[in-house]
Amino acid sequence: MFGIKNNKIFLFVLEVTVNKTDIVKFLGLSASVPIADVRSPGEYKTGHIPGAVNIPLFDDKQREIVGITYKNEGRIKAILKGLELIGPAIDSRLEKALSHAVDNRLLVYCWRGGMRSETMGWLFSLGGIKTEILEGGYKSYRHHILNSYDRKKKIIVLGGMTGSGKTEILRYLYTGGHQVIDLEDLANHKGSAFGALGQDLQPSSEHFANRLFNEWDRITQDEPVWVEDESRNIGSVFMPDNFYSQLKTAPAIILMIDVENRIPKLLEEYAAFPHDHLRECVTKVSKRLGGENTKKVLTAIESSNMEEAVRIMLRYYDRTYMYSLSRKPSKTIIYVESDTVYDVKHNAELIIEASHKIKI
Repeated sequence: MFGIKNNKIFLFVLEVTVNKTDIVKFLGLSASVPIADVRSPGEYKTGHIPGAVNIPLFDDKQREIVGITYKNEGRIKAILKGLELIGPAIDSRLEKALSHAVDNRLLVYCWRGGMRSETMGWLFSLGGIKTEILEGGYKSYRHHILNSYDRKKKIIVLGGMTGSGKTEILRYLYTGGHQVIDLEDLANHKGSAFGALGQDLQPSSEHFANRLFNEWDRITQDEPVWVEDESRNIGSVFMPDNFYSQLKTAPAIILMIDVENRIPKLLEEYAAFPHDHLRECVTKVSKRLGGENTKKVLTAIESSNMEEAVRIMLRYYDRTYMYSLSRKPSKTIIYVESDTVYDVKHNAELIIEASHKIKI
């Protein structure tokens, strides 16, 4: 039991029995039981188990204070300092847990599965919530998911130059029952220098890997999984090394569409954005684009000649992409030609037909 006096907590029973479970069982339970991440908001923002709600024992500043106290004065002093800090708001932690629990159950984790999760497990139990604490904490989760990318799966990469409608084809394949992982959706970015326009803020590379795991883990070995051709990074997000290694060596089907057929689609996607946003995107690749081309693109944007701006940018992107393809083993690539971007069904059927030639 406990009592509060002058915003300080006094514990009358310190030893608490907690239920701990391994990562595999924990993730299995998460299909029906909500997850509470009891680390600080800053830790949670950097990366967390997707779907987990943040119910922090300490805020970022409090965590820093407790850490300094532990380093300078030892464990007991740090515990006492922590109890002092959380006293005024301990009821809000329990209220939030009660609002998220389902059938009076919650899954709980901290960094290592130690004091923070055990303390919150005890607190939640006072409200009648039965908790399962992740043994090894978030650290064990990260170890589990990163190791999962070592598992070999049947991947087919869908490639094509900028503006070929690859994302729409992947969505069509998905609705048709094919296995698909949309990397750009997970990264909140369309891949090019203009890829952040109209998108939510990108996750950290750490949290991208967490989100990717949810998709990777559901993929079966019976059928291939379709993934769009991407570089090592999608905007500011970097893929896990072992996942990207599989992507680089996977067979690829490249959709070839003439530049004139791609320009209208890119105008639809990007021409409506404010000029200052477009100029900022051009500046990001100005060194690779070259001084003269950069100037031409910026001038075209300023005069609202968006077709000319797109045409110049496509010369750069097409050249860069074709160079990257030249570095792949030719035996892993199949080229498919189409004269349209807008007939997604037609292009998807071409891609599927080509995939029958692939032996994985």
